[in-house]
Amino acid sequence: MIPNQRELFDLPHEVAYFNCASLAPLMRSAREAGVQGLTQRGQPWQILSGDWFTGAEQRRALFARLIGADAEGIALIPATSYGLAVAARNLRAGPAQSVIVIAEDYPSNVYTWRDFSRRTGCRLVTAQRSPGRSWTDAVLEEISHSTAIVAVPNVHWTDGALLDVRAIGRAARAVGARLVIDASQSLGAMSFDLAEVQPDFLVSVGYKWLLGPFGLGYLYVAPEHRNGEPLEQNWILREGARDFARLVDYTDRYQSGARRFDVGERTAFELTPAAVVCLEQILTWGVDNIAASLKRITDRIEREAAELGMLESNAAARGPHMTGLKISQATRTAAMLRESGVYVGVRGDSVRVSPHLYTSDEDIERLISALRKARSA
Repeated sequence: MIPNQRELFDLPHEVAYFNCASLAPLMRSAREAGVQGLTQRGQPWQILSGDWFTGAEQRRALFARLIGADAEGIALIPATSYGLAVAARNLRAGPAQSVIVIAEDYPSNVYTWRDFSRRTGCRLVTAQRSPGRSWTDAVLEEISHSTAIVAVPNVHWTDGALLDVRAIGRAARAVGARLVIDASQSLGAMSFDLAEVQPDFLVSVGYKWLLGPFGLGYLYVAPEHRNGEPLEQNWILREGARDFARLVDYTDRYQSGARRFDVGERTAFELTPAAVVCLEQILTWGVDNIAASLKRITDRIEREAAELGMLESNAAARGPHMTGLKISQATRTAAMLRESGVYVGVRGDSVRVSPHLYTSDEDIERLISALRKARSA
């Protein structure tokens, strides 16, 4: 177990922050790295041509290590929607086929495949979970020989309910379907076995469980798709881009691997140093260790919440890092918690509780006390 790491974060004593699934607080070291990046950016005459590439490639390599991939398979993107748009640009479906998503999924995933279905004429199938069944069961039930794409998260963003993406991946491959995973709510807080899951595309933002700055995300692209069509035609992803003097020697050739899918201005002088520090820290802690430490916290919260009648008796298996409490008037409850210095999220009909290594025993006690007070109000 990793001991409490609150001293690494700028969290006042009176704040109990349980909303990492929305926006993680920056570590002090990341903020300092960001200040250094701003300082460098303020003196552009000291920025050399190689600096346009060094930090980005370091970030690419660190994320690759995190998921057990090679750096050639990683593209640097700004948002979940961007990565999903790359996937949609490079996958195919016909009128007799379907794309599967899950009910109440993150909007960017739904909107992407809703648009895709309109363009291609395929059906958009929404897997619905019935009481007592898992999201995995719901998705597997919908997979058939007419399935072209399965686009699912690793955990449901509203309450952390788990999807077995290994089983879903096997079922998708058995019928020749493609697998797209939004891992924004899991990478960094629970392990991911790339070799077993074998996604065609996997996307993650960097500002949640990767603890990094806003606007720097990641896309894994399987080898068979790395010669695909990028969303943009920017200069820095072209072969020979490092030689600034020859940029007017236009070329149709891209740099190797998934770099062709990188967003323009990926260098992000001001933000990249912070992202690098965060990825290095996560790798130092170890994702399995993070997951085990967070599970201890969420397990305790669930035990306490169950005593208050705020946890469904048939609650589905979940990720180790967050849980969803079923509370009537959830938005009102969250507002009351804020008055006590306790910060949670409301997604769907769940009060989503998502701690991290900065969460202390005192924070948990404050959360439970605030929930008890809200229930009796």
